[in-house]
Amino acid sequence: MAEVAYYTKEGLEKLKQELHQLKTSGRSNISKAIAEARDKGDLSENAEYDAAKEAQGLHEAKIAKLGEMLANARLLDESKLDTSKVLALSIVKIKNVKNGAVMSYQLVSENEADLKQGKISVSSPIAKGLFGKKVGETTEITVPAGKMEFEILEISR
Repeated sequence: MAEVAYYTKEGLEKLKQELHQLKTSGRSNISKAIAEARDKGDLSENAEYDAAKEAQGLHEAKIAKLGEMLANARLLDESKLDTSKVLALSIVKIKNVKNGAVMSYQLVSENEADLKQGKISVSSPIAKGLFGKKVGETTEITVPAGKMEFEILEISR
């Protein structure tokens, strides 16, 4: 059984749009490629046909995977999030105790994570180390570079 994943409204919409695109134009494009390869003659020695059929199999597997992700997706009502402690979808402003650098991250599902937008996966070491903490608390988190200590400055949604 797949794990339940929590999404923001825009993240869930993006997942639905990708699945729709794969089922419509994606399938159509693959069907055309198979038809074109089939028209080129003997299928037993047709590498183009074999490649198109393999692409079709991979495409259908991706559709199945996205369908399963969507079936296990849950939309979080951000207006009801508790901002007294760090939870999924919280926006957390933290300070690196050692060098004073201040960062702000939103904790999102693995599929929505995008560091450039300040969104980190709830399964990342930093997110795991922040879960359940409150404003003013410090926490030591083991990251690939070693142990780092962070102070939670602010929690919002």
